Amino acid sequence: MTHLCVAIFVTDIAKAKREIALAGEAGADMVELRIDELTDPDQVAAIVKGNSLPIIVTRRPLGEEASLLQIAADEAEYVDIELTDGADTIASFTELSRDSRAGVIISSHDFAGRPERLYNILNELNALRGDVTKIVWTARTVRDNLEAFEILQNKQKPTIALCMSEAGLISRILAKKFGAFLTFASLDSAGGTAPGQIPIADMKRLYRWDAINANTKVYGVVGNPISHSMSPAIHNAAFDHVGHDGVYLPLLVESGYESFKAFMESFLHFDGLDLAGLSITIPHKENALHYLQEKKAEIEPLAMRIGAVNTIVIDGKKLRGFSSDYAAILDSITDALGNTRQDLAGVRVAVIGAGGTGRTAVAALAHCGATVVVYNRTRDRANALAAEFNGKTGKVVAAALEKLCDSCCEIYINASSVGMFPAVNQTPWGSTPPKMDNETLVFDTVYNPLQTKMLREAAAAGAKTVGGIEMFVRQAAGQFFAWTAKPPPLQVMRRVVEERLVR
Repeated sequence: MTHLCVAIFVTDIAKAKREIALAGEAGADMVELRIDELTDPDQVAAIVKGNSLPIIVTRRPLGEEASLLQIAADEAEYVDIELTDGADTIASFTELSRDSRAGVIISSHDFAGRPERLYNILNELNALRGDVTKIVWTARTVRDNLEAFEILQNKQKPTIALCMSEAGLISRILAKKFGAFLTFASLDSAGGTAPGQIPIADMKRLYRWDAINANTKVYGVVGNPISHSMSPAIHNAAFDHVGHDGVYLPLLVESGYESFKAFMESFLHFDGLDLAGLSITIPHKENALHYLQEKKAEIEPLAMRIGAVNTIVIDGKKLRGFSSDYAAILDSITDALGNTRQDLAGVRVAVIGAGGTGRTAVAALAHCGATVVVYNRTRDRANALAAEFNGKTGKVVAAALEKLCDSCCEIYINASSVGMFPAVNQTPWGSTPPKMDNETLVFDTVYNPLQTKMLREAAAAGAKTVGGIEMFVRQAAGQFFAWTAKPPPLQVMRRVVEERLVR
């Protein structure tokens, strides 16, 4: 069993007692009490006695205060001692047999990065008479987590192996999959005693802690930055709803093809990880396509034409890549219009923005035979995009952004970031919107806020509107089906996004 332990920094006895109770209510199995600021033996005794949860007591640095930890050890389940506190100090806590003393966790932490002597330190920890070995370091890259998993796979005694920092977050969540003695969580987002600790509510609900086991399949979103992504919330909720044995994680991978390739090569071939699917976001969509081409993997033809992949399906050693973005764009449009993709042939569409989303929209609509007009702040980019896709079934031309107000399109798609939070009072067409009526469709791919100024103006003119949440949910649904072969719970996925956006 891997324990879920909430770490609490003790500054006030009454407050700490309340926090211990809250940790128990939140589902913690243990609590670690950091008593670094306590110097009164009576306070130490008071904080350790009479708790409903097993207690680990830690003091850093221990220094001359070993007697305080000895007092705590009389009531605590475990005490945590740093390797650097010395062999004599450690021996004073381990000399008695286990049945007559608290358990001893012997720790090593490196807050600067991965220690050069990682495995030498691990051997030192294991050679001592501690009951639990704990080795923790700051992840340099997401690949450092694999060493933590490898340590757990080859443990000689109960072991805690964790990576700190955002890149190391997955080591905290997957500790249970690899049989760690425990992992740490904070009581809330404002708490915590080490970089990268996750609130216990997120561990339990967002990351499905109770459902994780040795056979759980791992999925994730690869990007940089990645902490803002709502993909873990939407996919984990969907897994939970259908009972799929999977967990979806944020995977911070540095920019550049070599970093992406190094991530893929190490994660794909790590035994026991059970990596089964990846979402790809900025800046790695082109890198993902390049990697799949290099591996001669199966790639969807339209994704090849777009030049980017946002989804990878992993079936053993077999890889498949596709774009769920283009289908999400087309399905959002056709559902709103009540027609089919074939009905888009000849329809005049304005695509505003020539970045990744704009490129996907142009490629998808041109593939369906639509007449597409590309508007972009930089005219040269609009011209280049139009030239690339013109004649690929549909017609694609570029026009000056200031002429958007004079366009006579049936569909308007904002594929730019204009109007996104916090600049919510902006629209891509500025102060002069084009003419719209009840036959016009306006589709804003921005999903934060849920109702952009562009959509409000379109609705006021009588136009049909589609918000960016539709595209986000539909692209995630396409990934979900590809990974699980189960119908995606669209209502659940949509509700999760809406709830997180209105917080």
